[in-house]
Amino acid sequence: MSRKSILSTLIGATAVATLMLSGCGDSGGESPNAGLLDGAELTAGSKEFTESVVLSQITSKALEDAGASIEDQTGISGSATVREALESDEVDFYWDYTGTGWVNILGHTTKDAPKDLFKAVSEADAKNGIAWLEPAPFENTYRIAVKNDFAEKNGLKTMSDAAKFIGAHKDQAKVCAASEFINRDDGLPGLEKAYGFEFADVVELDLNLVYPQVGEKCQFGEVFSTDARIKANDMTVLEDDKDFFVQYQGAMTLRQETLDEYPEIAKIMAPISKKLTNEVVMELNGRVDTEGEMPEDVAQEWLEDQELIGG
Repeated sequence: MSRKSILSTLIGATAVATLMLSGCGDSGGESPNAGLLDGAELTAGSKEFTESVVLSQITSKALEDAGASIEDQTGISGSATVREALESDEVDFYWDYTGTGWVNILGHTTKDAPKDLFKAVSEADAKNGIAWLEPAPFENTYRIAVKNDFAEKNGLKTMSDAAKFIGAHKDQAKVCAASEFINRDDGLPGLEKAYGFEFADVVELDLNLVYPQVGEKCQFGEVFSTDARIKANDMTVLEDDKDFFVQYQGAMTLRQETLDEYPEIAKIMAPISKKLTNEVVMELNGRVDTEGEMPEDVAQEWLEDQELIGG
């Protein structure tokens, strides 16, 4: 059950006082959602990679702007772990992906994924008491990438090209990947089966270490399609020409009981989600991964620039 603040009256009074004081000076812009979540106490979760953390920070800043108190529990390792945290009321929300929902949470395969994957996932997961808010337009799917010069030298444009190359060059068939991708049915095992090949060696690394090690420890590497480090590390993403990877559209997930108690969350998040395109998400990821900014600062600045929260 979502937690209601026993200090809601005090918090509400403080919020009113703050608004009165801000009205006496230059506040930099009033919040479009001021007071909608006064008294709410929520815990933010996320997976461990940059994009997931940034998305939860964006959500946290937006809900705080509406009056909620947010505890930060972002950076949980592994999809199964953060999902368990959501189900057990350890966190109240995090962003997930339709492909993960279909395969890893609901137990389907990549082959039986329907065309309208979001509808199928959200309707099926509703039976588990989990709500999926309307998805953002960005899609962040798994891909395999190589260095630009390696791709050009060996004529690698697609995964089918890679499968043929790997079959003929076992001495150049190492892949760097994170633990989750190595073990997921919609990750490495399924990919190798779909294309009829097998990497000669799999080097397990923290995901953040994969990008700089492609071209060093490994010829191939697991990447996320919206990760700015693809461009920063001069990498070519191989086309999934057999459409093995299912759609990984991002959406905020939360328990239905939380949404029932605070339906304003959906109203607050709707205009934010609509603005999260592939280009926007890649830029935000890049500000953290290649420019060294903190996720919470990136989230705050972007929301203010878009006039989605008060300045």
